[in-house]
Amino acid sequence: MTRRLLALGSALAVAAGLLASLAPAASAADSTTDLGTLIPPVGARSGDVAAGGGKVFVSANSRIIVADTQGVLTGAITGLSGAAGLALSPDGTRLYAALGGSNQVAEVDAADLTIIRRIDLTAYPCPVNLSLSGSRLWVGYGCWGEAGGGVIGLELSAPTPEPVSIDASTYGAPRVAAAGDTLVVANTSAGPLIDPTAGPSDLLIYDVSGTPATLRGEIESHTYNQSLPSDLAITPDGSTVISVDADTHRLGAWDTTSLAKVRDYAAESEGSPAAVAISPDGAHVVGGVKGALALYDAATATKLHTATPPLAGLPGSLAFSGTDVFAVLWGQDKRLRLWRLHGVTLPSSKLTLTGPSNAIVYEEFTLTGRLTLSDGSAPGAQTVTVTRTRLGGTSPVVTPLPDVTTAADGTFTITDTQPVNKVTYDVLWNGSSDHRWSKAFKTVSITLPPSSLTLSGPTEGTVGEQLQFSGVLKAGDQVFPPTTSLKVYRALSRADMTQLFELAPAGDGSFSFADTPTAAGEYTYAVEWEGDGLYRGTWVEHDVTVSEVLPE
Repeated sequence: MTRRLLALGSALAVAAGLLASLAPAASAADSTTDLGTLIPPVGARSGDVAAGGGKVFVSANSRIIVADTQGVLTGAITGLSGAAGLALSPDGTRLYAALGGSNQVAEVDAADLTIIRRIDLTAYPCPVNLSLSGSRLWVGYGCWGEAGGGVIGLELSAPTPEPVSIDASTYGAPRVAAAGDTLVVANTSAGPLIDPTAGPSDLLIYDVSGTPATLRGEIESHTYNQSLPSDLAITPDGSTVISVDADTHRLGAWDTTSLAKVRDYAAESEGSPAAVAISPDGAHVVGGVKGALALYDAATATKLHTATPPLAGLPGSLAFSGTDVFAVLWGQDKRLRLWRLHGVTLPSSKLTLTGPSNAIVYEEFTLTGRLTLSDGSAPGAQTVTVTRTRLGGTSPVVTPLPDVTTAADGTFTITDTQPVNKVTYDVLWNGSSDHRWSKAFKTVSITLPPSSLTLSGPTEGTVGEQLQFSGVLKAGDQVFPPTTSLKVYRALSRADMTQLFELAPAGDGSFSFADTPTAAGEYTYAVEWEGDGLYRGTWVEHDVTVSEVLPE
């Protein structure tokens, strides 16, 4: 007992020293931010995301919420009616927002978040979807569930841009995606196309190198067993458009010149369809559905990374920001959240953490880990953050521990002592400019040290003959007080184990008892110690064959 109390005092002293030297804990590599707003009604079409210039923008009904590239909210642009689709200039200086409530497009200075001008679209009600290509902004307009939707183009370099209508009448507001001299229009509402020349097609491909735009061709749904696309993205050169099939959840890539399908990206899971985005350099595609989101190599459709949205959220809109991806999540709790996937386009890394599944209270134990890089190179000395979560009680207790530094080959160790409980150790490498972050965890059950019981006696006996048993209880080096209790049990044919009595061992743990069987059979005698606050309990058994007395 004295040794255990000394160990406790030593552990507390070590813990105090650790707390005094702790570095600030690193935040999670991926993060989720509550945007403080409910999911908009279906017809409102808010919840679009755009990223660039060190900021992230999310449309949210009557405002646009602004965050930094860490996902931390920094402000909002207010006074907007029905903010829906967003488009950001490549240099991140100008933000454009479709305002379905006031039938306008707002141009915003992305640096100071002031509205520079409002472009009136009264003749083209319910603007929803935007796509920016050079100085031209393409607007998909149309009120929810109504005929009369379509597409207009705006030359933003003009002091007062005049809308130029594209002959692509749709049911509701179509999706638009533009790059170079190519514009793709997707009918996304479950209603008939008003333009009789469009037929049953899902995608209309336009050449917009001149005015008016000319229809290059159509990609028809029945030819490829496609349903209405729920989102579009186009490569920076305009050569390929990717659509999300609303039924199969595939991401299909189409050549905008030949109109042929060039590849499919795998469906991730069953569920409602979601969004798609292409990185500014055209190298990566990100998309998915409820329950999964995946990053692909744009040219080969090779899956590079998968992630599971928190809170079973549906990624309703996606945007690249450097090596990160931002997604607006439509949570099951009806709230909008911003999900940041940090370094998702970088090559992967892997952290492992191994160690004992069980450890003894206040005795030091060691966990070993390793950081490896996908290209097989040695990571060198890297900083790994460590967090300990003590489970049990009314709530978990989370404690940041000192950072550890890996050896050149990526290996590291963590040593600790803990009181009785279950603890989980989480390790995180925040990544580098060359590789994506990684994390690992290990759970260790902290238990009292074991005790032991021995029990000896005869292995054979006769009915009516007294059997003598003896044994020893050991629990470290402790001396047992007179209040220590051992329970003695007996069972015949290992059925109905019955407690016979209790006895107290001597201070050194030794004990003895006797019993006289009254019937023949296979007997099991057992002794149990339930333990105390310093050692675990234990149990021991001994079998005896008892025979009838044979007549002389």
